[in-house]
Amino acid sequence: MFGSTLDSSRGNSAASGQLLTPTRFVWPYGGRRVFLSGSFTRWTEHVPLSPLEGCPTVFQVICNLTPGYHQYKFFVDGEWRHDEHQPFVSGNGGVVNTIFITGPDMVPAGFSPETLGRSNMDVDDVFVRPADPSQETIPRLSGVDLEMSRHRISVLLSTRTAYELLPESGKVIALDVNLPVKQAFHILYEQGIPLAPLWDFGKGQFVGVLGPLDFILILRELGTHGSNLTEEELETHTIAAWKEGKAHISRQYDGSGRPYPRPLVQVGPYDNLKDVALKILQNKVAAVPVIFSSLQDGSYPQLLHLASLSGILKCICRYFRHSSSSLPILQQPICSIPLGTWVPRIGESSSKPLATLKPHASLGSALSLLVQAEVSSIPVVDDNDSLIDIYSRR
Repeated sequence: MFGSTLDSSRGNSAASGQLLTPTRFVWPYGGRRVFLSGSFTRWTEHVPLSPLEGCPTVFQVICNLTPGYHQYKFFVDGEWRHDEHQPFVSGNGGVVNTIFITGPDMVPAGFSPETLGRSNMDVDDVFVRPADPSQETIPRLSGVDLEMSRHRISVLLSTRTAYELLPESGKVIALDVNLPVKQAFHILYEQGIPLAPLWDFGKGQFVGVLGPLDFILILRELGTHGSNLTEEELETHTIAAWKEGKAHISRQYDGSGRPYPRPLVQVGPYDNLKDVALKILQNKVAAVPVIFSSLQDGSYPQLLHLASLSGILKCICRYFRHSSSSLPILQQPICSIPLGTWVPRIGESSSKPLATLKPHASLGSALSLLVQAEVSSIPVVDDNDSLIDIYSRR
């Protein structure tokens, strides 16, 4: 659980209607009582931080800050401390951390719409209409609007860390690799979570993630080789044994020809959100564990969260929700941004065909299509291609 959110709008900022940005402050180095103070509290108020659920050495609080430059410091067990992993400066009051909050309407130095062939910054009134007047008119972004949106999102993701993705409350469950697969999936179902990191006590580290794709592949294997497995083998087959078998299926071998499970893709809490998103996309995974260790060798790691693209998208929407006009791409209809598998219009071809299922399709074909199409869900349609339901991994 977190402490109460501090509103730094005391004084003239609230009266002037200045936009406030929720900003997360984290102290991951332990302590009994941790407080935050800074220029946004006029250095007179100590804001209490609360320990993260499941990680008692990590404390955090969310403060609403006005755009601009701020200084801050932590008061830990009666001693003033600063975080050496965050920007800091030395001044009359000693060493303090610094943070610069960029307002949604601030354009960083070096960005100029003129470089895109435009002489001003009108971002809300320029649309390109389809050439065919018989088709429905869909407003489209101009080049400068699109570049402005990309630039502002890039700045946001480059200046925010994985700590921003941590929920105000919740739980993160890790599974032992020696746990039977069947029991592991029962735990995921009962806890209402789609995936969980895997912990190897022998190695003292996290080694992988168990998720929906594993469940799908296991069902496919049972459909192919199920008759060769006894009921006892199904009950005792461990996660570690499955991961080794999965490596064999995927033809992943080491130099000695032995199955070599895919190494864990993970991020640290200080990694910026742009790097987190790139890791998820480049490795084609649903989520990456956010793991922190206060020791240089990475021993005694703490699992903080599972970072996903949906979490990053929520962060973007939360940041721009009160100023959507500063991000023109958010004002566009969904049909103008053909993401994923998308058919622009009925009857037109698409670069990536839309995967669909008929109601009478077998479970095996549905599972195979989820894997082959690399999608999280598939529309179930009737003979007229009308939507009936959606079959998803979750």
